[in-house]
Amino acid sequence: MAFYSKNPRNIINNLKSKVGLWSLMKQSHSTCSYSSCLNTIHLHRFLPLTTLPQFTNPDSISHKKGHFPHFQRFQSTTTEKQIDSVPNDEHNQVLDFPGGKVVFSPEMRFLSESPSVYSQCYRVLDDNGQLISHSNFVLVSEEVAVKMYSNMVTLQTLDTIFYEAQRQGRISFYVTSIGEEAINIASAAALTSDDIVFPQYREPGVLLWRGFTLQEFANQCFGNKADYGKGRQMPIHYGSNKLNYFTVSSTIATQIPHAVGAAYSLKMDKKDACAVTYFGDGGTSEGDFHAAMNFAAVTESPVIFICRNNGWAISTPTSDQFRSDGIAVRGQAYGVRSIRVDGNDALAMYSAVHSARHMAVNEHRPILIEAVTYRVGHHSTSDDSTKYRPADEIEWWRMARDPVTRFRKWIEINGWWGSEAESQLRSSIRSQLLHAIQIAERAEKPPVNDLFTDVYDNIPSNLRQQEKLLKETINRHPKDYPADVPI
Repeated sequence: MAFYSKNPRNIINNLKSKVGLWSLMKQSHSTCSYSSCLNTIHLHRFLPLTTLPQFTNPDSISHKKGHFPHFQRFQSTTTEKQIDSVPNDEHNQVLDFPGGKVVFSPEMRFLSESPSVYSQCYRVLDDNGQLISHSNFVLVSEEVAVKMYSNMVTLQTLDTIFYEAQRQGRISFYVTSIGEEAINIASAAALTSDDIVFPQYREPGVLLWRGFTLQEFANQCFGNKADYGKGRQMPIHYGSNKLNYFTVSSTIATQIPHAVGAAYSLKMDKKDACAVTYFGDGGTSEGDFHAAMNFAAVTESPVIFICRNNGWAISTPTSDQFRSDGIAVRGQAYGVRSIRVDGNDALAMYSAVHSARHMAVNEHRPILIEAVTYRVGHHSTSDDSTKYRPADEIEWWRMARDPVTRFRKWIEINGWWGSEAESQLRSSIRSQLLHAIQIAERAEKPPVNDLFTDVYDNIPSNLRQQEKLLKETINRHPKDYPADVPI
């Protein structure tokens, strides 16, 4: 920034008195260690998860809900005498910098490129569906638990049948969520309908939980006239204004900064809601992720970042993407409270997201959740993952760490589920879905005119010309275009 003034010396002297960079003070009356002083900026964990009032960060700046937080960076930055901070040493001085306290040391010490202890992964259920002793989690009622399981089975069946439909040539493309059902359904169950969702493309379970019908899923995948996108999008690019679910976009990570902007808007409007965005581990390699994290931290926006760390960004393993200890540590670097969760544990995911939402909405802060899971299915119907990862590895995750089976065992242990209910559920869902596909497949397609609408109020002449040329081409070469698309 450049500026002009007739009295530059006065400005400089004034800045000196305000910033305090030239008034470092020696410290005295020290009673605690150097490391304990830095604990005021450490990342607070979510636990315990059973009592929500404990989630409040005692070091955070308190402010009433609905009011803008009092940003500490705008307070006076005059250096103050620190009490009980560092040893009484002439070399140890503290600078009250705009970004926080800076403790000087004569020792040259580089931060390690990797932690000595890896971040813990929060888990409630073991692989056999048994509660781990001394687990802290948010209690789930029988009604919610059974609905969660039913939705997980529905999502699993949805993926199986639509994948088969694509292989039969009935739809052009599909992406499954196999192995990630718990992340979808458990996170959706922990949110409210007022929370705004910015998905990637592997979160149809969130829509399912919110009431998107099997017929609506089928209409979108077959691109018929009832599709809300009017057939303009590829299959699985769902969206619903009514359910606060922004339309899926294939471009990686673009939805993440959008979610932060929406969250900041919710905060300004004093809404009792937050924004939630989903993305994969590959999305964290995009600049959009880093810009969004920093933006969210600085504006203290109520947004929940849910990263599905499933090990692969198409054919690129996480080992070729980054050297950090997963994703959660990146939140700490940006000043965002974070947690790593077993993404195949529905109860852990529900508890983590439930707690994250409480903090995001009531404390006006962003939260990052790293859900550790595994993409059991291929990246999409255009991919063969056995070309870059062993088939026995895929099968082990499918059988030994299936999130649906694990959660079923837990509700069976509680006496909430049985074999008869299981058989009826799977049979009913399959029958309903096959019926929905038959209807969607026979439904009329959107007219060609819809390709040129819904962008401009008054369609410009260049688009009118394109529409005319397209119709003329279709009429000249009718065999090269679908016969069921009205002109």
